[in-house]
Amino acid sequence: MKVLLTGGAGYIGSHVALSLLDDGHEVTIIDNLVTGNKRLIPKKSTFVECNINDVKKISNLLQKEKFDVLMHFAGYIKVEESITNPKKYFNNNTENAKILFQCCAENNLNNIVFSSTAATYGNPLTSELIEETANLNPINPYGESKQLVEQYLQNNQKINYMILRYFNVAGSDIKMRSGLISKNSSHLIKVVSESAVGKRKKVVIFGNDYPTIDGTAVRDYIHVSDLAIIHLEVTKHLISYKKSNILNCGYGKGFSVKEVLETANKINKEKIHFEFGSRRQGDSAMLVSNVTKLKKLINWEPKYNDLSFIIQTAIDWEKKLQNEQYT
Repeated sequence: MKVLLTGGAGYIGSHVALSLLDDGHEVTIIDNLVTGNKRLIPKKSTFVECNINDVKKISNLLQKEKFDVLMHFAGYIKVEESITNPKKYFNNNTENAKILFQCCAENNLNNIVFSSTAATYGNPLTSELIEETANLNPINPYGESKQLVEQYLQNNQKINYMILRYFNVAGSDIKMRSGLISKNSSHLIKVVSESAVGKRKKVVIFGNDYPTIDGTAVRDYIHVSDLAIIHLEVTKHLISYKKSNILNCGYGKGFSVKEVLETANKINKEKIHFEFGSRRQGDSAMLVSNVTKLKKLINWEPKYNDLSFIIQTAIDWEKKLQNEQYT
């Protein structure tokens, strides 16, 4: 496959690029490096620095290279920031994505894999695993910005799409080629890992009065390398069958914030301290995936479905960054 991949200098995009390259495919990465880090771009890929709304530059690239598929990861991802600055999220995540997809369609690139989110489900009032057919009711602009892109893809007759709704992505490449580099990260396991290596003094748990097993929010954590493999297999399926689909990406099992911390403390030499804070606006109580549809479509079984392993790889990556004096 010849793949055009946006956001390849970011966390998930770089891991997917590595998975594609490891499998023998050609990868061209587009990234404006606003939130991405150039060191995460795989050496075997081709890199083009530009914004996804640069129609002229991208059109020239599409006419020259003739890609099989676009994999779109570029976007802002912080829930809290989306609440304080929704315009930023709708402009970049929604409108710029539409510009990019329209540019692709006009240049006969009709296969698109879209990086979406479980935030589109909002705050389901159920303890059941969430299916793709569940009502979409995002409770923050981040989730809404992604839902609007999903709607655009579903209404565009020229595009064959795979919409992948991620649950909580964590961990790092087992060869330590890539991981999460982020200032002021809001990812729980990233924050826990920073605390484990002494970059933070403590972890703040936002809310202990949710209707969950211990009062803290419950999430479905998937290792980033398993997610990357999903992208590889789903993309092959899309190119072969040209059938659009929407798929949850998770493990189908939830862990509370407190359980994540307890697991981290079992594998870390120094105790990670935490304190309770107020709930964050826009946070759901529980988001756990039903992945039956995904497993049926691509016959997928995870390799790294172990919370301790996920946290260990995240801590190992944090140690690597610390040794290399990255922040």
